[in-house]
Amino acid sequence: MFRFLFGLFKTKEQDSTFWTHIDELRKYLFRSIIVILVFAIIAFLYKDFIFNTIILLPSDTKFITYRAFCKIGTLLNFDGFCFQPYRLDLINTEIGGQFRYHLLISTIAGIIIAFPYIVWQLWLFIKPALSEKELKSSRGIIIYISTLFIFGILFGYFLICPLTINFLATYELSANIKNLISIGSYISILSILTLSMGLVFELPVLIYFLTKIGLLSSLFLRKHRKHAIVIIAILAAFITPSGDAFSMLLVGFPIWMLFEISIFVSRKVERNRKEI
Repeated sequence: MFRFLFGLFKTKEQDSTFWTHIDELRKYLFRSIIVILVFAIIAFLYKDFIFNTIILLPSDTKFITYRAFCKIGTLLNFDGFCFQPYRLDLINTEIGGQFRYHLLISTIAGIIIAFPYIVWQLWLFIKPALSEKELKSSRGIIIYISTLFIFGILFGYFLICPLTINFLATYELSANIKNLISIGSYISILSILTLSMGLVFELPVLIYFLTKIGLLSSLFLRKHRKHAIVIIAILAAFITPSGDAFSMLLVGFPIWMLFEISIFVSRKVERNRKEI
């Protein structure tokens, strides 16, 4: 069942060595790093746009997510959606902090923008190890992986991040404790949530490969569907600030759909395997 994994170390030439593959991988990684650096430099030069229009926007009470929630609440005649977001007054406590976080955000931006190219380079490395049938079944995989990642980034940025940041910023142990939020703390949670959702949205692709090598099955996923729904519900309840059913559904439904799509993908892989 590990034929797919072992195939990564096969090429058309029988005399190829392990170090040949390492050298090939290094070439593809070097190209990816160069592209990441190019986009990171561009992001570094557009500091005002990156920070004022993208990074700091979820901390603004006029952010599109908060206004959209309020409009939905107006249509549903429910005032709970028009919650007042916490106005963040970020501070910097390190002498080189702002420059360091400028470099960090530029690098993250470079990785996100270059992600399709990185996937393409990885695919070029794996491609020689695949059979003709495997190549045919993997057609369009670069587009699928890149699209899911971008959707995950957007979902995390426009929904998960503002709701989570607002919840955590307004949470208090005592009225005598005042929150002084550093730019480092804000950037850390923003980048982690956004990138993690980008990876979470790769779940169908991950399930595809795990089913392909025999480590997962559609039966296993269907058997544990209830457990997955409970975990998704708990995650949605933690993220949403108001805790109402609609907000939880808004956050949890896309993640649940990813799980259902993963079951479908796993079943399709198993069906194709039987036809071979």
